[in-house]
Amino acid sequence: MYATDKIDDEQLLAKLPEPKGYKLLIAIPELEGKTDGGVYMPDALTKMEETATIIGYVISIGTGAYTDKKRFPDGPWCEKGDFIIFRSYSGTRFKLHNREFRIINDDTVEAVVEDPRGYSRA
Repeated sequence: MYATDKIDDEQLLAKLPEPKGYKLLIAIPELEGKTDGGVYMPDALTKMEETATIIGYVISIGTGAYTDKKRFPDGPWCEKGDFIIFRSYSGTRFKLHNREFRIINDDTVEAVVEDPRGYSRA
């Protein structure tokens, strides 16, 4: 369902905001536009699914993220370059050059996944 291409456009990366404090900047993977069964999804459904997504790609991490040893005794829950699972509709949403990004809290991360393909909301 999700494309696994990572963001490598240097001009786009240069324009992205730097997360501050305990925030993480994540990119929302673009949907492939069709289901695993090969059925093409209408644009409205694709937009709705991207808005409610539970998958993100960690672009950068604020300097205050995961520094509280009481809350994160085992260290950071994710790293730059990880695909993560988080709650639907989390964070501050914005678009840059038609790509959706979010700024989320460090404790919003619920899991790290190797490959985001195949995951969907239940």
